[in-house]
Amino acid sequence: MRFYRATTFLFPRNYEWRILLICFGAVHVPLITYVSLQVITGEWQPTALIALLLATLLGTGFGITAIHALLSPIARATAMLEAIQNGERISHIPDGGSDLVGRLLHGVATAANESAARIEQLVTAAERDALTGIRNRRGFLDAAEKILQGNANAVLAFIDIDHFKLINDQFGHDAGDSLLRALAKRLEGGLRRTDVAARWGGEEFAVLFPDTQLDEARLVLERLRASIALDCELGQDSWPVTFSCGLAPLRSFAELGDATRRADAALYVAKARGRNRLQIAEEEQLEEE
Repeated sequence: MRFYRATTFLFPRNYEWRILLICFGAVHVPLITYVSLQVITGEWQPTALIALLLATLLGTGFGITAIHALLSPIARATAMLEAIQNGERISHIPDGGSDLVGRLLHGVATAANESAARIEQLVTAAERDALTGIRNRRGFLDAAEKILQGNANAVLAFIDIDHFKLINDQFGHDAGDSLLRALAKRLEGGLRRTDVAARWGGEEFAVLFPDTQLDEARLVLERLRASIALDCELGQDSWPVTFSCGLAPLRSFAELGDATRRADAALYVAKARGRNRLQIAEEEQLEEE
């Protein structure tokens, strides 16, 4: 480190040029020595001097090219360090052998991938509901922002377990948690791969149906609602499990906030009308008018 610090005045912002300058000087030592000797002795040999000068120039060119190529892995390591800062994975780890540069490349690449894996785990943990394992509200909104890029038909649904507080009071919070996990599993299993389900909060779930007409989403949810209402294994001591649902259409992510309010309002209408049913936001608005 002493020599490194002592030479920092040579191209302080460019380590490669510092090495090249030092090597350039080292290559010219024989030529300088030979010229000095001829000056001292006064015996000039032009042919030998020209030959030595040409050899020095060729050696310098070769040395600069070779050193530049040998330093390229360090430039690669620098790029990988930037990837670590950005939390990116290294798709290809260069094989540098067992020398110093090879160990440097492998160490940096390993650190980058481990860092990216930890960041991915943190992002997943931040976007997943700890109890049910499906997306939480943040994960839902992030997914919705990516999905709703165009201007296509989509449907937002809010689902709420009927009488969930009574289930908690009657059978305990462990039973309530078990029900939430079971319903989340049924939601993901009963939806299409392109649909996005999330636990919105409490006993409320949200589902986004991209590229879907309102009637299609309603049919999927009606089928899911009926299958859950008839499933005796979801309940406790013959206690039936049902849910109410509010639906609202939308066409872009900019409309998600308004669709959220309309779907939530439709959900409350469904509950007020006896629960265990679906309510479309447009129907509820028309009746209010």
